[in-house]
Amino acid sequence: MIFAIRPEPGLQATLQRGRDMGLAVLGRPLFEVVPLRWTPPPADRFDALLIGSANAVRHAGSALEAFVHLPVHAVGEATADAAREAGLTVAHVGTGGLQQVVTAEKGDKRFLRLAGAEHVALKHPRRIAITVREVYDVRALPITGSDEVSLRVGDPIVLLHSAAAAAHFASECDRRGLDRGRIALACIGPRVAAAAGKGWKACRSAPQPDDAALLSLAENMCH
Repeated sequence: MIFAIRPEPGLQATLQRGRDMGLAVLGRPLFEVVPLRWTPPPADRFDALLIGSANAVRHAGSALEAFVHLPVHAVGEATADAAREAGLTVAHVGTGGLQQVVTAEKGDKRFLRLAGAEHVALKHPRRIAITVREVYDVRALPITGSDEVSLRVGDPIVLLHSAAAAAHFASECDRRGLDRGRIALACIGPRVAAAAGKGWKACRSAPQPDDAALLSLAENMCH
């Protein structure tokens, strides 16, 4: 059994992609995404937007309208699609995380990074300036009785899309007395796998940090 715990609406996208691949994926969000109040800086101070999650686009609110003229550098295709749907123009789509997007930039650039309350600090040269605004937060939810039943049946493989999800899921498993040795983890990247800790039946990372690669990994782990 493959079990997805990411927040909506990403959860539904994962479930649909799983169905398209012929996989039986169960889903129950262990997180909810909520907008944060934020003060937008003057738009003329920036050359581009740097966005590492579709949630940043969905929850930035009306303040995002001041930046529609700025090109978007997005972490991946899902984030790029959300930006386009919001009326933004996408200039660059990464394939290996947000750090890769920054590293790929060769010229001088002033980025406004729209991020979550939990976000990874980025390394960048002096010619690149990054101003961060936190526009959303991801709040953890407990594992319920029905979730626990699903996780105790058979040999579950849990999809983990973020380090925060990995740490929370591990904590909840310990709180509910679930045996880590019976649960396998399919992680979207090595940093996520590290956040999950030790003791799992298996803990593997997808070769690319995207949903399709993660589901393919889980499919391979089923055999």
